[in-house]
Amino acid sequence: MLHLDLGYSFRNDSPVGSLIVDRLWPTGLLMLTAFAAALLIGTLLGLVAATGRNSWRDAVISLVSLVAYATPGFWLGLMMIVVFAIRLGWLPTSGYDTVGADNEGWDEVWDVGRHLVMPAVALALFYLAVYARVMRASVLEQVGMDYVTTARAKGQTEARVMTGHVLRNALLPVVTMAGVQAGNLIGGSIVVETVFGWPGVGTLAFNALQSRDLNLLLGIFFVSACLVVVINLAVDLVYVCLDPRLEL
Repeated sequence: MLHLDLGYSFRNDSPVGSLIVDRLWPTGLLMLTAFAAALLIGTLLGLVAATGRNSWRDAVISLVSLVAYATPGFWLGLMMIVVFAIRLGWLPTSGYDTVGADNEGWDEVWDVGRHLVMPAVALALFYLAVYARVMRASVLEQVGMDYVTTARAKGQTEARVMTGHVLRNALLPVVTMAGVQAGNLIGGSIVVETVFGWPGVGTLAFNALQSRDLNLLLGIFFVSACLVVVINLAVDLVYVCLDPRLEL
């Protein structure tokens, strides 16, 4: 481990490290896209639901979040393939890019982006629902604090109160949840990558499990654990930026 020698995969006749490195970029692209979409959209939906508490907006967002939370990612992926790929023909069914296509520049970006849409949505939807619910509860909690009442008494507009005071403090539980869910996001990518044939670490882990390639599995687990540690370190840094009272 100290030499970063993860062993040799006899099933693939290749070093474990090189196999994982070759798959890191597709998995990283999928996870970052899904994570960013879930965090941004979930936070926005939670804020909208909280500012319109007990309104139709709150009811609709809460219902959508509940459905998204309860929908299995693999089932959603299969349904999207049937609807958007097979019946409508809008998106490709699987893969990272079009096989045999010699795309370059923006054509390649567009091709990969079209292949990325459905896996990213299938992976992000569950976490989007979680972040939306956490953000809603956090905003409602912060709105009742004394500092918010003081800000309003000083004549600040509601938009200023929300963006300048409430939002920053309300994001702390969301950031914490994002760090906690990092490991689950890596695990969820295995299912999504398998459904969509995405050539990432998740598919590699699934194939290694089927072929009982223990060296490769151990290497994937080790790299995944390191990624979780790095993500949680990044969360701690974001925490310090959001709350200056904290120190590393």
